[in-house]
Amino acid sequence: MTTTARLILASSLLALLYTPLSRADACGQPATPIAEIQGTGDRSPLAGRTVTVEGVLTLDLRHPGGFQGFYLQQADHQVDADPRTSEAVFVYTRRPQGTAGERLRLTGRVKEYHGLTELVGIQALAVCGREALPEPLPINLPWQTPPEALENMRVRAQGPLTVIDNFRLAQYGELTLAGADQITATELHVPGPAALDLARRHREQRLLLDDGRRERDPRPVPWPPGGLTADTSLRAGDRVRDLTGVLDFRFDAWRLQPEASPTFESGNPRPPPPQRPDTPHVRVMALNLGNYFNGDGRGQGFPTSRGADSLSQFQRQHQRLLAALQAPDPDILSLAEVENDGYGPDSAIAQLARALGPEWRVVATPGQDGDDQIRTAMLYRADRVRAEGAPQRLTTGPFRHRGRPPLSQVFRARSGDAGVRVLSVHLKSKSCRGATGAERAPGNGEGCYANQRRHSAQALVDWLARVPEPANLAGTLVTGDLNAYARETPIELFRAAGYASMTHQFQPCSAHHCPGTTYRYKGATGTLDYALASASLQPRVLAARPWKLNADEPRALGYQGRLAGDAALPWRSSDHDPVITDLRL
Repeated sequence: MTTTARLILASSLLALLYTPLSRADACGQPATPIAEIQGTGDRSPLAGRTVTVEGVLTLDLRHPGGFQGFYLQQADHQVDADPRTSEAVFVYTRRPQGTAGERLRLTGRVKEYHGLTELVGIQALAVCGREALPEPLPINLPWQTPPEALENMRVRAQGPLTVIDNFRLAQYGELTLAGADQITATELHVPGPAALDLARRHREQRLLLDDGRRERDPRPVPWPPGGLTADTSLRAGDRVRDLTGVLDFRFDAWRLQPEASPTFESGNPRPPPPQRPDTPHVRVMALNLGNYFNGDGRGQGFPTSRGADSLSQFQRQHQRLLAALQAPDPDILSLAEVENDGYGPDSAIAQLARALGPEWRVVATPGQDGDDQIRTAMLYRADRVRAEGAPQRLTTGPFRHRGRPPLSQVFRARSGDAGVRVLSVHLKSKSCRGATGAERAPGNGEGCYANQRRHSAQALVDWLARVPEPANLAGTLVTGDLNAYARETPIELFRAAGYASMTHQFQPCSAHHCPGTTYRYKGATGTLDYALASASLQPRVLAARPWKLNADEPRALGYQGRLAGDAALPWRSSDHDPVITDLRL
């Protein structure tokens, strides 16, 4: 046999081998229903088997940086009658045939990939002509239909959804959505079964808006349309409507891969700072500065251990914090996460005081600041208030060998006689790094180091009760980052001692709205930063509220983010919102 004859024979054999799927008359022949592949459970009953399916390509993610496949859904006239079974499957392939709205016939192996049912190892693929896209099924949050029954299918959100998390927006192009804002469980419930149940239900009632890409740091950031910038933010609390796409499951979360860009609406615009009351008062502002470290204080010494990585980053952080601290026009500043580097002219706190202006003074406690890298600090305007007596730090009990000793100072208004004792506090965080024994998470929702925070709060309550009060003291205001939500043990201990959260009294929570919160973590909002007033001081509180400055903003806009820009804007100057309290003294 000649070489030419051999080639002709080989070509004929190959043609016969692929005829069932490449000839037009193969389309429409019996195939495995996709519903049988999906089944009624979390895993496919046909996993590992090779099947032939026929359906409509609804969304193609084979573009550069995409998920290297497409979604195939049964045509509407071919679906089964069981609402528990999905009618679509993800096809993982680099074969180029097919576009959205075409009917395809293909053979592949069923695989479960981290919870996603897909077809892999595609042996053959034929285009069978145009076919109407299946109608998107309506969805709501909370889910009315178990999402597993809609896996890989076209869906449409019936109403607007709320952005509850934008932490990974610039990193992975993701937004976490829910039917309404979600409040941290222990903000509403005493830690225990009720709080844990609420936290679980929150996690189950979320949907991620994805960008159909598997790349890190997409540029431009896909949402909002036009890209994320320092001036064009996308805040938690904003709303998204016109959501139509494919319901996908990846990386342990239900996601919507949109067919087109949805519509974004401002539901939580950037607010101005709270106005000062018309009556005489003293304004106290508490803020966690987010690791304010100034290197050696002379432009060198970067990267720092906990703050800026470079001088330019520090300058950006410094300018933003100045804008945030000056805009509300405070008289007293209670600060957390300030570098613990003394009080010399090159110290972080001295540099901040100079930048605020010549009228600002530092409350200095040399030798009492503890051995942590960060400390609490207080600044005050000497032209408006005067500091009375020596400042004090609690350096016994839980604060003897660890932690950040709380700082206490009495102030009086220049125009009045009544005084207020301000306490600046920063309790141990909930991070589980290094937690052992009793400091591991207790399983009631309070997180790691709950034991240490409880002992610290009790020590503070006892200290305040025994420290002598000067004459004509209106009361005590406990300020700062307590790293405990409103119904957790430290706050309950203060409540039992007669202290009340002023932000919660002026802006109480409901089941789905909590205006007094100051922090957002993994999609839930809650209060970590407080103005706790003693019983005697409470009648003198004119107003207390957070300034929604930071926690709802995307992390990428922070001073360390790639999209921060160099403008001296106050937004995302920290990851905590400041708490502003106006006192009639």
